[in-house]
Amino acid sequence: MARTIIPFGPQHPVFPEPLHLKLVLEDEIVKEAVPALGYVHRGLEMLADIRDYHQMIQICERVCGICSTIHAQCYCQGIEELMGIEVPARAKFLRVIWAEIHRVQSHLLWLGLFADAFGFESLFMQCWKIRERVMDINEATGGNRVNVSVNIIGGVKRDLAPDMTRWILSELDLVEQEVKRLEKVLLHDYTVKKRTVGKGVLTKDQALELGAVGPTLRGSGVAQDIRQLGYAAYGDLSYTPVVAKDGDAYSRNRVRFLETYQAIALVREAISKLPPGEISVKVKGKPEGEIVSRVEQPRGELMYYIKGNGKKNLDRLRIRTPTFANIPPLLSMLPGIELADVPVIVLSIDPCISCTER
Repeated sequence: MARTIIPFGPQHPVFPEPLHLKLVLEDEIVKEAVPALGYVHRGLEMLADIRDYHQMIQICERVCGICSTIHAQCYCQGIEELMGIEVPARAKFLRVIWAEIHRVQSHLLWLGLFADAFGFESLFMQCWKIRERVMDINEATGGNRVNVSVNIIGGVKRDLAPDMTRWILSELDLVEQEVKRLEKVLLHDYTVKKRTVGKGVLTKDQALELGAVGPTLRGSGVAQDIRQLGYAAYGDLSYTPVVAKDGDAYSRNRVRFLETYQAIALVREAISKLPPGEISVKVKGKPEGEIVSRVEQPRGELMYYIKGNGKKNLDRLRIRTPTFANIPPLLSMLPGIELADVPVIVLSIDPCISCTER
């Protein structure tokens, strides 16, 4: 049977970002997928040579706007460990609050895009309508809707007053109510299941062997999440990873949907346990040595390798993003599926090419 090679992306009506795949087809069946990375490479890691280690916080936030706070948190935690800085307890809880608010808006963004992939335009707009409330929380608490610059080395630069935390809780109550109204469609609708159940299966063994992370890994039955390590204030909060066992696009959808509820619950618990005190400490000296910092982004495990030499500029900054880790698992999901299912399967890993190519 004759084989055809077609380019899929980097520009495609379904893709929110320019992922480029070369698909080898036999009729309408995918036999092989080859990625072509580097289309939007921005060279952000090289800026560590010309920006001092404080200025690099803003650079790291721009690796990905959707999870900017978590990128900054990962970077700051690495620098703090290198320099032996103990962050105040209140700052640790505030970091969790902003991180989980980002997780809610990221998952709502993805749920809308996933609905768009199989033609549910009204569901797409409804998800993004709900997300607007979360973006308003970002703006009210951090001064910006997307790049919420709250993390600094030594803590955070903004605090949350009691009236603000009460408002956040009331807004998240409304968000949760509105998300629950979508549950019947996103998890139980016939068409959604027809397009996702049994599609793009990644077994538990494949997920572990290929290095999957985040909801892609947990959708294959592996209860692994970097938040289990207890960084920031997660060690003081009640947390159990959300897991689904079938490893298909539906399982990954289910994990992210339920994690939206879980992130709201973590914000509530963090606010209820928010301790009094300072939100930052003074920073003296310059980073020296090397460290790997790890956090859980909405898409999975994020790693920062940081090497300092006792000067204001870092020797090396290397970022391993979750989408980069999830590309090998994606390539194993695609062979054997129909061409029409490729957009749904690709979006099921929540790809962020801005993160991946930096």
